[in-house]
Amino acid sequence: MVTKTTTSNQLATGPVTSSLIRDFPVSERPRERLRHYSAGQLSNAELLAILFRTGTQGENVLAMASQILAKFEGLATLSRTSFDELCAEKGLSAAKVCPVLAALELGRQASSLSPEDRVVISSPKDIANLFMAEMSLLEREELRVLLLNTENQVLGMERLYRGSVNSGLVRRAEVSVAAVKRTCPRSPSCTITRPAIRARARKTCR
Repeated sequence: MVTKTTTSNQLATGPVTSSLIRDFPVSERPRERLRHYSAGQLSNAELLAILFRTGTQGENVLAMASQILAKFEGLATLSRTSFDELCAEKGLSAAKVCPVLAALELGRQASSLSPEDRVVISSPKDIANLFMAEMSLLEREELRVLLLNTENQVLGMERLYRGSVNSGLVRRAEVSVAAVKRTCPRSPSCTITRPAIRARARKTCR
């Protein structure tokens, strides 16, 4: 009688590939990372994986999301791809494509809000209401810059620095860089260079 013995070395042929997010280690699950660190801390592949929910046989959902982003060269091209074109990709069913296209459309609508739809800041409490729920869960100190127009309407937010558990160091000029960059038109004719931006920021902080 011949018996076959399987050693531990034979079993250790590589990492186990799972198609379910719940089979990932807790610290690597995109949904858990979003909960603890905010959506802004996740990569595009992780965000896309949350929308896909599951991968395919032999390929986990994060790997599939990364491959889709690589094939379409990022979100810009992906957002211009039709429903039928996406459904033609391996592993992408209507159930996966619909949430992705819906999320991309919500992003477009949010970025094109008319001035009257923008949040207006009238007191420090308004700023706290914007960030408290998210930032109170952060495990490290974080410095963010809220960008306003002359009417105190919110134009955007820049995450400037992430420090240690109880401290964060940043130069004063760096705080103004994000705002100064907004003064440069996003066109090929813009001649404001990065050194010029930093120089203007330093002048602003004097």
